[in-house]
Amino acid sequence: MTTTPGFETEGNSAPASRQDEQPPEDSPLTNAELVQLRIRVIALENLVIALLAEAPDRQLILARGMATYISPRAGFTLHPITLRAADEMLSLVDRADRYLRPPRP
Repeated sequence: MTTTPGFETEGNSAPASRQDEQPPEDSPLTNAELVQLRIRVIALENLVIALLAEAPDRQLILARGMATYISPRAGFTLHPITLRAADEMLSLVDRADRYLRPPRP
C-alpha cells in the first residue's frame, strides 16, 4: 500500500513526525485540512459509486435499507444532518445505477 509521505495510513491528517504536537480535539480545522477532507470525500464517493455500480441487486437493496435505517423513526427528533446523510446514501446508489447502465426511457 502506498501512502502520502509524512502521513499515517489510518486516516490521520496530522504529519507523522508531529504526533505529539497535535492541537486539542476541539480546535477548528484549518483551511488546508478542510480542503483535504473535501478531496478525500469526493474520492470516497466516487469509489463507492464505482463499487456499487457492479454490486449485485441484494447489495443495492442493503445500501438503500441502511439509508432508511438511519432515518429517524416516528416520535424521534429529526436531525437535519442525518436526513441529509440518508438522502446522500440514496443518491450514491442511484448514481451507481446510472454509471454503467444507460438511463431508462
